[in-house]
Amino acid sequence: MSNRPLNVGLVGGGKGAFIVHPHQKAIHFDGTRRVVAGALLPNPKAALEDAANWPYPIRGYSSYDEMIAANQTLPEDQKLDYILIVTPNFVHFDPAMKAMQAGIAVFCEKPLCLNLAEANELVQTAHALNIPFSVAHTYLGHWTSRFARYIVQSGLLGDVRWVDSYYLQGWLATKLEATGQQQATWRQDPKRAGGSGCGGDIGTHALMQLRYVTGLDVTQVSTQMESFVEGRVLDDHFTTYCKLSNGGKALVRASQICIGLKNDLGLLVAGTKGTLRWRQEEPESITIHLPNQPDRVYWRGGITGGDGFLPTDLPADLMAEPTIPSGHPEGFHDAFARLHRSFEADVRKWKAGEPFSCDGSKYASVEDGWAGIAFIEACVESSRHDGAWTALPAKN
Repeated sequence: MSNRPLNVGLVGGGKGAFIVHPHQKAIHFDGTRRVVAGALLPNPKAALEDAANWPYPIRGYSSYDEMIAANQTLPEDQKLDYILIVTPNFVHFDPAMKAMQAGIAVFCEKPLCLNLAEANELVQTAHALNIPFSVAHTYLGHWTSRFARYIVQSGLLGDVRWVDSYYLQGWLATKLEATGQQQATWRQDPKRAGGSGCGGDIGTHALMQLRYVTGLDVTQVSTQMESFVEGRVLDDHFTTYCKLSNGGKALVRASQICIGLKNDLGLLVAGTKGTLRWRQEEPESITIHLPNQPDRVYWRGGITGGDGFLPTDLPADLMAEPTIPSGHPEGFHDAFARLHRSFEADVRKWKAGEPFSCDGSKYASVEDGWAGIAFIEACVESSRHDGAWTALPAKN
């Protein structure tokens, strides 16, 4: 294909939805992608009105069905190259399936969908059509997440014994959904959110950070899903003890009732040779603890190899990724942009008929999304049986 900017269509995101804003900033970040269309709301009239009032010109559609159908008759340079799905969980499966069947790549907010049956179908369709599909696990886009992945999977910490992966918030410490607040209301509705509130919403981020950095899978879980706020239907506190595919153990924990905490996502990986610490709220550095040595703090953009821990031949593609010098902080929007940039590269290869690989090394793939749904379903089952050890379902 030509080097024109990729055309992106929005599914959802109207009426002040939070997550569409960092996504669209990320899409426009490099000048090689642009939002050109949107089916922004479920109400057709409201969807068109919102599109007409969008901060920049886009083609508005009354539904995602209309947007996908209209794409077939547009001139080649106006057709959508991928859609971005930023709706509540229960409106992920249908537009994703219809887009893939129409030959449009998919970038979908997490979690992938509502249940394992839907997840299986999405994976099978993406494979059958050989089409790029990304799930928006934002924090994999931090450069330090990729650096941590390199350190752990290169064996610099030895064998992984233990992982503590957590995501702690406080915004649901009261029954906010009773006020009609949009973000809280659908997250506490099983029909729209699925079988888990806190676990599905942010516990899956903690899971994905564990899987991405270590390269390990969770094989069994023992889970307690709790609701501390009286009258709440879904969990607001989520604690899961895990068995890992290498024989190690892990704790995946999430809470939305910790007053004062905001987006405290963190990861500790304890190996036989050392320990790694990473925190999303301080995403410019990671800390390495080695026996009988001072702590090593590595800052993005200021790393050289051959220091007694890191080898001299650090991966060139990893070291070339930072977009600004050390001391000029990257953050949340940069993480989103790195995901869209990596997805763009695969979409361009696909459009040109070249081989591409959504292998999970640059962004969460549809298979990673499947793993998140499989994890939540096993956790729900375990919690129903008072934390009984429960195996994750096998991949199809």
